[in-house]
Amino acid sequence: MQNQDGLLADAETESSIQAPEVDDWANFRDNDIMQQQSAIQAEEAEKIPFVGDKEPLSSLAAEYQSGSAIMLEKIKVLSEQFSGIRRTRGDGNCFFRSFMFSYLEHILESQDREEVDRITANVEQCRKTLQSLGYADFTFEDFFSLFLEQLECVLQGNKASISHDELLQRSRDQSVSDYVVMFFRFVTSGEVRKRSEFFEPFILGLTNATVEQFCKSSVEPMGEESDHVHITALSDALGVPIRVVYLDRSSCDTGGISVNHHDFIPATDDLPNATGGGSSETAKPYITLLYRPGHYDILYPK
Repeated sequence: MQNQDGLLADAETESSIQAPEVDDWANFRDNDIMQQQSAIQAEEAEKIPFVGDKEPLSSLAAEYQSGSAIMLEKIKVLSEQFSGIRRTRGDGNCFFRSFMFSYLEHILESQDREEVDRITANVEQCRKTLQSLGYADFTFEDFFSLFLEQLECVLQGNKASISHDELLQRSRDQSVSDYVVMFFRFVTSGEVRKRSEFFEPFILGLTNATVEQFCKSSVEPMGEESDHVHITALSDALGVPIRVVYLDRSSCDTGGISVNHHDFIPATDDLPNATGGGSSETAKPYITLLYRPGHYDILYPK
């Protein structure tokens, strides 16, 4: 009996030791699956350039040909106003990269030197904002310099001038593209911190983080996705209006099909980078981005 009891005791002990191992294995498998999924997503993203070629809007419809009927109807509505789309890589930086290319492309095509002078002055204000917030110059200066260099290059008539094809190639060059994205991230972070009282309620609606924590964890790091806080801050800091068109599966209350958009108009009245150029009601966005849940691309009006 003693032997049997001993065997039973040993079995119970062994069983009690093995149980956590099963739990650990289950946890390992869950973590392993998540890591594998992340690796697959990253690998798929790398197959897409940072900034793609301009495509007809019909290419967007092709994505949903065997999918949502509502999406196809909404794309038909979009096609009445827009002729093309330019895709960006879905790596968490798609908003900033879309803004980067769309803005520089606008300057290249318009050759608006007055706008270049205006935004250059705003960039200087953004630099002073970061300095006043305690940022050391070496943490952001290279990013600022590279953006101003790209701005100068899209203006024609100087030795450094570039063509549209060269702009596209630079936007696909990680050493250039990522630096410009980081410039926008620092500008956005500086604006949010400077106007923390304004942005705090919106941040609390997204997370329990403080304004400083939000900027450190969700604005400044590469790969962190953007929402209305980022867009508002960047638009206000640089004084550039942005239109975001929303494409999702939601239906209209009246039963019809419509595509919503929101215009982010810089709040120039009470900002130090005010230009005094008319009211917000007359400001018309020349940058239009398409938002699908979790991703931004560039839209081209007809």
